Amino acid sequence: MVYRFLLVSDEVEDFKREIQIDAEATFLDLHQAILQAVDFQPVEMSSFFICDDDWTRRTEITLVDMGAPTDADTCLMEDTRLEELLEDEHQRLIYVFDYMFDRAFYMELREIITGRTLQEAVCTRSVGDPPEQAFTEEELEKDLGKTLTPTVSATGEDFYGDSEYDDDELDREGMGGFEDGDSVGLSDLEERY
Repeated sequence: MVYRFLLVSDEVEDFKREIQIDAEATFLDLHQAILQAVDFQPVEMSSFFICDDDWTRRTEITLVDMGAPTDADTCLMEDTRLEELLEDEHQRLIYVFDYMFDRAFYMELREIITGRTLQEAVCTRSVGDPPEQAFTEEELEKDLGKTLTPTVSATGEDFYGDSEYDDDELDREGMGGFEDGDSVGLSDLEERY
């Protein structure tokens, strides 16, 4: 059997990819086919989620074991075949490629083609440009609504404080009044408190 998936993005309106892959392939094979179809670099963390009709995330299939509790429905991509979890046309999935900002592709199993097999996955339809794999600093600033780099204010102070820092500001008196010869051990602290 061959599965035909449609991928879309909520970030780019005119983006679509169609991927056909053998039902006996693993989720790792599908992960690699997606990266190739959208020209993304390999990522260290990503997951598929099997969803219900309302896109509620149910079973997670991860690239690496992230130590989830044993009662959670979590599988590894390299150990899980597509046909083990996908049996019906129009099954919905989410493929998270950016965990930091929960960015993802929305997928649907559009068709199950019986009587055919594929040696490797193939992108059979490509429309539009995919979203950027990672946000640029400007996109992050726009998304977060603030500047990420320190700025100098009108008073001459930067984000971290006075840019004219002086080591002498932290004299011995400013460090709690200890003299050079003073030492404080655990027993001293116990006696004080």
